[in-house]
Amino acid sequence: MPKKKVLVVDDDPKNIFALVATLHSKGFATASANSAEEGIALLLQDNDIGIVLLDMMMPDMDGYQAISVIRAHESLRSLPLVAVTAQAMKGDQEKCIEAGADAYISKPIDVDHLLSTLTRYLN
Repeated sequence: MPKKKVLVVDDDPKNIFALVATLHSKGFATASANSAEEGIALLLQDNDIGIVLLDMMMPDMDGYQAISVIRAHESLRSLPLVAVTAQAMKGDQEKCIEAGADAYISKPIDVDHLLSTLTRYLN
C-alpha cells in the first residue's frame, strides 16, 4: 500500500519548497497549500492525505484557528496534525498540543525528527 500523502500548509513558498523537496527525497507523496483555508479545502477533497504539517503563524487564519476548524469536521477529527512553528519558546509546544495538534516540530526543522514523527503517525 502506498504511503499516504503529507499535506504541507505554510504561507511561505520557500518553506513549502524545502519541505516538499525533503519529503520527496525520502519517498513521501505530498500536497501543499499556501494558506490554512486552502489546506482545509484540500483536506475535504483529498482522502489520501494521511498527515498535515501545519505552520502555526500565517496571516488571515493561523494554525490554531485552522486546527479548530479541521477538528470540527467529523471526517478529520482523527487526522494527525503536526504543528510547525518558528516559535520555539517555553510553553509553545504545550499550547499547540492543547489546541489539538498531535505533535510539534520547531523551525528550522530537524529532518530526523520530522521523519520519525511522520513514520510514527503514518504507520
